[in-house]
Amino acid sequence: MYLEIEENPNCEATPLQLFEALSPPKAVQKMWLEREGKKVLCWVAGIEKGGVPSPAYAVKVSDSGSGSSLLIYGGNWGIRFKPVPFEEEPWDLQNPHQWGEPYKFYGSESDLVYAE
Repeated sequence: MYLEIEENPNCEATPLQLFEALSPPKAVQKMWLEREGKKVLCWVAGIEKGGVPSPAYAVKVSDSGSGSSLLIYGGNWGIRFKPVPFEEEPWDLQNPHQWGEPYKFYGSESDLVYAE
């Protein structure tokens, strides 16, 4: 699978990456993240051009160091997180409670909450 994140206000750009997918992608709604020394449950969304939210996905990919990892990815502007206590706030690139990343590698599927 190919993944490239263009320059955007959500996160830094990432040049074209190639990953070997080992499973079909699954839609992810939430995930546990380490934030300021604490484990926090966060909503996750893909972000499309213009800041429009879309689904985020997890796919198992080969990783030369550990065999396999979960790749969390979303739209062409990456992924965005917001802690569950702020779930009523809409997705907004200017919201200080939210942050974006191009994609994220994760080791434990038990830390993910999949969409039904």
